[in-house]
Amino acid sequence: MKKYQLGEFEEVVMLTVGVLYGEAYGVSIKKEIETRLSRKVSVGALQSALKRLENKGYLISRAGESTQERAGRPKRYFEITAHGKRALEYVRSTRNELWDAIPKVAWDVKYSS
Repeated sequence: MKKYQLGEFEEVVMLTVGVLYGEAYGVSIKKEIETRLSRKVSVGALQSALKRLENKGYLISRAGESTQERAGRPKRYFEITAHGKRALEYVRSTRNELWDAIPKVAWDVKYSS
């Protein structure tokens, strides 16, 4: 069993929550991912990932102020927890170890056209 289970999209979502510190809610997270990664994000996929990350204890959320433009519904803001920070650090160090372990000769690849 993995120490921390974090999929690639979940990692992107968590990193984006960190980037948007204090302003990370559904729409802002979606826009930031789409802008930075030139990648379309469906609202459903994002909401599912946010819910999974909250259930894993990697994120916490709080309700913001309700607004008329949102029909009285408050925005839900997300923050990375200490457990989430450890998960991201673990993923980062694991990836770095793998990158560092690749022998230089493996990068001496010839491409055919």
